[in-house]
Amino acid sequence: MRGQFITLEGPDGSGKSTILKLVGNYLRDKGIDFITTREPGGTEIGEKIRQIILDNNNINMGGETEALLYAAARAQHVHEKIIPALEEGKVVICDRFILSSLAYQGVGRNLGIERVKDINDFAIRGIYPDLILFFHVNPEVTLKRKIGKKSADRLEREGSDFHNKAYQGYMKLLKMYPKNIKIIDASKPIEEVFKQSIEEIENLLGKGE
Repeated sequence: MRGQFITLEGPDGSGKSTILKLVGNYLRDKGIDFITTREPGGTEIGEKIRQIILDNNNINMGGETEALLYAAARAQHVHEKIIPALEEGKVVICDRFILSSLAYQGVGRNLGIERVKDINDFAIRGIYPDLILFFHVNPEVTLKRKIGKKSADRLEREGSDFHNKAYQGYMKLLKMYPKNIKIIDASKPIEEVFKQSIEEIENLLGKGE
């Protein structure tokens, strides 16, 4: 039986990485066969592309180049990791997927949602998440923590205007592509966010039994 594909989406600093670890621990305790992964990255080739995209020295990178690099990393991810895991019946939990590209490059970079969707449709080969958890939180609050760090990457250092645009893009996308999306109130304490997330994941996994 095919596995289930779950993705986590939301603004930078919305707590996705923390929830990813907690969900992984939960599934492990339940004896559920799963993998966790991230985008861009997830494979050796994808991680190399990630380094190029997020390198603070690459300030001259064009929006089109950025979008194509994200799609390239995603194509390799789907080919090498996501499809094989799903075919083995595993639950795949991924930090970011196509919705991020539509928000950050389609809207944030003004490339257009449809244009970015076209290159990503080619990349993902019909693989679409069975569940998308969108972590809803004001990016102004979360971004201050990220930008202040020396480790902030090229995208995190783009500033509040860019990230607010991407956030508004997300708000538009939630209406355009509501399929399989569940909104999580990420302004709550982490315990509550985790509880909300697990409820949605259990609902999905229960349907597959």
